[in-house]
Amino acid sequence: MEDLDALLEELERSSLGESNEDPEPLRGPRKDGKVAEAAKASLLQDDTRPMPAQVIYTTKIEEINVYSDIQEPEAERPPQSPPQSIPQNTSAAAQLDELMAHLCQMQSKVMAKPAGPREPLPKKDTNNSLDTMLGGLEQDLQNLGIATTPKGHCASCQKPIAGKVITALGKTWHPEHFVCAHCATELGCGSPFFERGGRAYCSRDYHELFSPRCAYCAAPILDKVLTAMDQTWHPEHFFCARCGEVFGEEGFHEKDKKPYCRKDFLAMFAPKCGGCNRPVLENYLTAMDAVWHPECFVCRDCFQAFSTASFFELNGQPFCELHYHRRRGTICYGCEQPISGRCISAMGHKFHPEHFVCAFCLSQLSKGIFREQNDKAYCQPCFTRLFPL
Repeated sequence: MEDLDALLEELERSSLGESNEDPEPLRGPRKDGKVAEAAKASLLQDDTRPMPAQVIYTTKIEEINVYSDIQEPEAERPPQSPPQSIPQNTSAAAQLDELMAHLCQMQSKVMAKPAGPREPLPKKDTNNSLDTMLGGLEQDLQNLGIATTPKGHCASCQKPIAGKVITALGKTWHPEHFVCAHCATELGCGSPFFERGGRAYCSRDYHELFSPRCAYCAAPILDKVLTAMDQTWHPEHFFCARCGEVFGEEGFHEKDKKPYCRKDFLAMFAPKCGGCNRPVLENYLTAMDAVWHPECFVCRDCFQAFSTASFFELNGQPFCELHYHRRRGTICYGCEQPISGRCISAMGHKFHPEHFVCAFCLSQLSKGIFREQNDKAYCQPCFTRLFPL
């Protein structure tokens, strides 16, 4: 574009030298543009061939136009029409006409060229391009006299480090090469990381891969850890398997690999007293295949402790001798004492042999012969005397 402006400026200067007869000199770039437009219009009127639309270029020349002759390459000159009798403006205008015609022909050739199928661009290796660019930048700095002393070699790519550097794990790294060994996320400057086996891991991956797991929620334990029953727990997740309360100073009890507080453990698994059905914790008695609190092992009717070591069992419960026989119906109807040996059954009652006597004369009815009247036993003589026919 600058070459075309210079060429037009030279043509205008040449034209100015040949047109001294013009009474009104050209004064500015606006009138110079008018001269160029007039010459262009003359060219369009003289040429009978159809020409494509052209882009009009406006020069930046502000001086008086001076035109001069230019030589056009003969090999690229377009075919000329026979000379016509047209008014001659100036030799500079004619040269400008020829130049515009030549430009039109060149543009038509460019537009007529068919566009072939585009070939797919080869994929560029981003890493190689970046390395090439960095290498070129380093070379340019050296050419300018700026020393680029390497800060070490990257432990990942083994190439020298010229810019920012990260020092970690006893090595130096390019910032973009110091990444998590599991997810390849850049750790960057100031980012927390964890080391395992000489390799760097981001916080999330390190805890997922190597932190102990809670036996209750199976999530990684990030802060405080509690160890119990050969397992690790979040402190807030180690609680009673029945009531859900966190264990206090009393500790816990284990049953079937589950932790329980003392109250629930005793309520669920401690032996129960045969009398009150509460857990037996300390002193106890064993009787009738059960354990008992000492204060609970009493007669189930009178609730009196046994004076001797003997007791009587009925339906799995302990009784004293009196209430045992009373429940079995073996109490003497005469003395209301238990019958432990021989007994006499009469009138729906049981008697000691010595207590089965006549209700009037109190003689023993040893032979078993008696007469009954009003739920009382009488011997035959007393019955006849008292109840004559």
